[in-house]
Amino acid sequence: MEVINIGIIGFGTVGAGTIEILLKNRELINSRIGCKLHLKKVADIDLERPRPIEIHSSLLTKDAWELINDPDIHIVAELIGGTDHAKEYILGAISEGKHVVTANKALLAEYGKEIFELAQLKGVSIGFEASVAGGIPIIKALKEGICSNQIRSIRGILNGTSNYILSRMTDDGISYEKAVNEAIRLGYAEDPPTLDVDGTDAAHKLAILTSLAFGIPMPFKAIYREGISKITEDDIRYAGEFGYRIKLLAISKIIDNKIQARVHPCMIPKDHIMAKVDGAFNAIYLEGDFLGPNLYWGMGAGARPTGSAVVADIINISRIIRSGTNSFLPPLAHFRPFIEDIRIQDMDELQSVYYFRFSVIDKPGVLSKISGILGSHGISIHSVIQKGRRFGGSVPVVMLTHEAKERDIKEALSEIDTLDVLTDPTVMIRVEEG
Repeated sequence: MEVINIGIIGFGTVGAGTIEILLKNRELINSRIGCKLHLKKVADIDLERPRPIEIHSSLLTKDAWELINDPDIHIVAELIGGTDHAKEYILGAISEGKHVVTANKALLAEYGKEIFELAQLKGVSIGFEASVAGGIPIIKALKEGICSNQIRSIRGILNGTSNYILSRMTDDGISYEKAVNEAIRLGYAEDPPTLDVDGTDAAHKLAILTSLAFGIPMPFKAIYREGISKITEDDIRYAGEFGYRIKLLAISKIIDNKIQARVHPCMIPKDHIMAKVDGAFNAIYLEGDFLGPNLYWGMGAGARPTGSAVVADIINISRIIRSGTNSFLPPLAHFRPFIEDIRIQDMDELQSVYYFRFSVIDKPGVLSKISGILGSHGISIHSVIQKGRRFGGSVPVVMLTHEAKERDIKEALSEIDTLDVLTDPTVMIRVEEG
């Protein structure tokens, strides 16, 4: 085949980045494929707004179905996001026998099983490198580079917005609200940044990584998620005194044939390499049974990093087309499930170290009341910080526990929060020591 035709749905940030790479690196890309890659059509609902890259008006259309139904187009890149129209377009393109590339993590996390099954049935490839961590090639690493390993754990900083906010709070001592407003002003976050700061975006990406690691679509709704909005400057400071930094982590592990999948703020040791990932950067820390620890680090979003991943998928699929085959790999890179009977570990079964910040009335006997309730639930205290004295007023009491079970922690805190000596609900943060 001398020419491979591309259709792109979505001419927003990622679409513009993708088109810029396709045009500016045209000769390099063609040399790596061994034939000509041709951008045939671009669909977007708004053809008038200014964009950083210009293309001829004859390439533009408002009707995505025009390029989906075009028999000359071989690969469709869906870059509009969302789960409604995007799902229709992807399923439509696959049904027409076209290969698909997408950056849509929410769609794959929630409807990946249906999409992947149709792609296998139709014998087409679906590339989704750009759906997780922007330009970091973590999907290809899991599919190919480290596929001889059983993945034991995944720990990811998968949301650049949250990481930027926590980094500013840690390094410059500013409030959560001020850090959020700054992230919005700099373009790192939507306004409001709900899906970023509540853990949803990271959970979408974790669902994809977990599915790849273990070969079965991970139910997105089964992933526990908790955001960063309750983290204060005090928590950042106390974490530092205990020797930790706070990060929003996406964690997936396999324990006794149960998959543990969760997204929430974590305290991690200051000297761990993940604690040094700051700003809007992403990182994924994997451990394989033979590989050991492996770190992937880079920009997790933006037009160019994400566009780079989209074009990488287009190149890989073009190589498949040129070779005359349909697909080298099934979408999740497992020809049969690694775990036949998947079970998701309930959060109540989690064993962890915990950080507590209690806001209490400063009077004798308070600490003994709290420690007594913790002890009655089998929770032992590792260390305590109590700052300042304000007799009769509210003061913070901060604790680290020894390892305990989540169920016992929840029951103990539920009881503690009924005490009349508490002035605010307890703040709890899990500690990830690995």
